[in-house]
Amino acid sequence: MKQKDEKNQSQSDRALKIIPVTLLVFALCGLSFYLGGIFCSEKSLLEGKIVQELSKAVSSPEYSAENALQIKPVTFSECSIDYQDYTPCTDPRRWKKYGYRRLTFLERHCPPLYERKECLVPPPVGYKPPIRWPKSRQECWYRNVPYDWINKQKSNQNWLKKKGEKFLFPGGGTMFPKGVGAYVNLMQDLIPEMRDGTVRTAIDTGCGVASWGGDLLDRGILTLSLAPRDNHEAQVQFALERGIPAILGVISTQRLPFPSSSFDMAHCSRCLIPWTEFGGIYLLEVHRILRPGGFWVLSGPPINYEHRYQGWNTTIEEQRAALEKLQDLLTSMCFTVYATQDDIAVWQKSSDIGCYEKLTGPDVYPATCDDSIEQDAAWYTPLRPCVTSPRQKLKRSSVGSLPKWPQRLNIAPERISDVPGGSGNALKSDDSNWKVRAQHYKKILPAIGTDKIRNVMDMNTVYGGLAAALIDDPLWVMNVVSSYSANTLPVVFDRGLVGTYHDWCEAFSTYPRTYDLLHLDGLFAAESHRCHMKYVLLEMDRILRPEGHALIRESSYFMDAIETIAKGMRWNCHKEDTENSGENEKILVCQKTLWYASSTNSTR
Repeated sequence: MKQKDEKNQSQSDRALKIIPVTLLVFALCGLSFYLGGIFCSEKSLLEGKIVQELSKAVSSPEYSAENALQIKPVTFSECSIDYQDYTPCTDPRRWKKYGYRRLTFLERHCPPLYERKECLVPPPVGYKPPIRWPKSRQECWYRNVPYDWINKQKSNQNWLKKKGEKFLFPGGGTMFPKGVGAYVNLMQDLIPEMRDGTVRTAIDTGCGVASWGGDLLDRGILTLSLAPRDNHEAQVQFALERGIPAILGVISTQRLPFPSSSFDMAHCSRCLIPWTEFGGIYLLEVHRILRPGGFWVLSGPPINYEHRYQGWNTTIEEQRAALEKLQDLLTSMCFTVYATQDDIAVWQKSSDIGCYEKLTGPDVYPATCDDSIEQDAAWYTPLRPCVTSPRQKLKRSSVGSLPKWPQRLNIAPERISDVPGGSGNALKSDDSNWKVRAQHYKKILPAIGTDKIRNVMDMNTVYGGLAAALIDDPLWVMNVVSSYSANTLPVVFDRGLVGTYHDWCEAFSTYPRTYDLLHLDGLFAAESHRCHMKYVLLEMDRILRPEGHALIRESSYFMDAIETIAKGMRWNCHKEDTENSGENEKILVCQKTLWYASSTNSTR
């Protein structure tokens, strides 16, 4: 009995000793949560506000249609004709403010709020509605993209030729002056996966006038052409005028706005990117966005230098050394030579985890990125001098293990499990919903599905549902995922679609007049607390083609205010019910009018 009492006494003493420790642990945890709340990222705070705003818009009487947001009528003046090709975040007028090292001046540098334009960007003198697809792939109106410099400099390489009122695109390029068709035929011989649906998405860095991407469309490969803003060539503007997917961008000091493992293939045809400089950091970025098992294709220096070096104004020794340096760098990143012939060399990114495990030593360069570096972070994210290793848990996300196109469009990819609430059933439900919506859209906007609409942007997609629903129509969709929302863009790419990250508080990376249809779904309900509605709509006006359309699916609370601003931008709009005929949400169907700059226009 005494021993039992002593045992109980001992247990009580230990319990009394444990209680203060436990309290201390709880106190420390509480303090850490408190400090974490103070120092949490601005993005997390904003995401919390987004949820609150959405909740208000859906449930609060204050946000009902009866209490709809009202604003005073507004009109916008015309910008100067000097702003006909205005790209706010890549504006040549502001280049001198930024450094020239590594071409940082070509990256995104958006103007501060007090410098934002509140005027309508005019079309060039003599602008006409674009030639319709597929004829636009071969020709466009000269006055729509009036760049004489590129015509004079590149016509001998068959990039394009001016004939009368049009630019013609013979399909040539610096490395394929006799035509892109034969060039791609050889490439397909070297990469048979390009023929059977294994390769679906591609990126063309330094795209010229996007003839490579244009040719691949007929072969079932969706290519996103990438080039920086420039004063002379307007490569991206030519691509979009032709109806070929493209976006402004440059590999410099920041990551491209795509998640890791996005593309099945990357291509550079004499794109003038110094791949081996700065420790190969540009090639490391291509490695990041290229899917394991994906292909990197290079033509131009130093490939086939034995027969080409004299035309490159260099020596055979210099080119031999350059090729050896490039091969060593690619090998150090787990690339292997896949095929070479004539002017084309192909490397394949390894999906073998064993190769990447060898890159973890203290003296290895480049080493694999540590766990603190988020592979998909790509909105104003600095380039990292490290190799992104394939995620071991992903067994069916490499080239060759993904379902082939078009089956992959309708099969839930592995990375959907990374999305909160994401699952195969969620994707199936989302697709079913968008099929119904797309049918309704075609009723209220019959131009969808015709040659009147080619370039489409879904301004705040989730899984690319609208693009999937319209996949059989003669159009392509730029799927935009907000940098402040859940990261669903990997799912979009895994399905065989293309897109980009973006923050709609800023201007998009494209030229004016480049999209035929803009679609948004609840964008203002989600972002109006961060982004001024007026500036978002002015940006929509900038990138929308004259006579182009906008489908604005939004809470009824915002509808009248949006329509008021749209009227001030010279748009013609009317309201339509959604497919469910609900009162809390409506669709504003708008068309931008074609107008020309006034002779007295002086707005800057």
